Amino acid sequence: MSDDTTIISLLLGFLEGLTEFIPVSSTGHLLLAGHFLGFQSPGKTFEVVIQFGSVLAILSVYFHKLWQVARDAPSDPAARRFILSVLVAFMPAAVIGVLAHGFIKSVLFETPKLIAIMLVLGGIALLWVDRQPLRPRHEDATRFSLPMALGIGFAQTLAMVPGVSRSGSTIVAAMLMGASKRAAAEFSFFLAMPTMAGAFAYDLYKNRAVLDSSALGDIAIGFVAAFVSAVLVVKWLLGYVSRHGYALFGWWRIVIGAAALAGLMIFG
Repeated sequence: MSDDTTIISLLLGFLEGLTEFIPVSSTGHLLLAGHFLGFQSPGKTFEVVIQFGSVLAILSVYFHKLWQVARDAPSDPAARRFILSVLVAFMPAAVIGVLAHGFIKSVLFETPKLIAIMLVLGGIALLWVDRQPLRPRHEDATRFSLPMALGIGFAQTLAMVPGVSRSGSTIVAAMLMGASKRAAAEFSFFLAMPTMAGAFAYDLYKNRAVLDSSALGDIAIGFVAAFVSAVLVVKWLLGYVSRHGYALFGWWRIVIGAAALAGLMIFG
């Protein structure tokens, strides 16, 4: 593992944690950054596995709340319904992710132009939704109905295309179904835990033959950087979107996507 690779792994890990829970597509950012930096990981495993650092960040921030839900589940129907709603929302991505894993990794992850276009289109969609006069009916992310959770789960499958954004698709779907901006972001946080943990485990299993000690070193560095930056973002994000909405992230996507398209045309 060279010094240059170590620095790139650190930067990419920080980028993952910074972008995972805001609706700008962390995977899209990682793949584009890796493309322009000339970073290659076996089977694109680095980009998936370091996301588990962000999962641990969510667990650390919400540990007490999640522990209370787990403790109350045997006797509290509301706690059991919340757990079930997250599992229901997780299932569409789990099924499609397993069935389409090869196509996603070998085709979609290898198409930088598609990623850049999805960033721009997703930014436009986010700006449109943020400006709609929506009237929130759901303020508590732990009390979404099962049909609503399933709808959010199907929306999450759109993020199989890198550049779409897992958090972006789930947040937009939740808002269109009546969730407040804060509740939409918080449910997206909870849904991230089984989704990203599942992707981490499955990708590690599928690519176990191509991982070596050098790759594991890069992953460890990126993992730690992702954890630290994700903790900071999660603590900041809910307060920000409650006050300001999602317009900043819509413009962010458009600028990054347009810059990536320009870079691809100039540098290839």
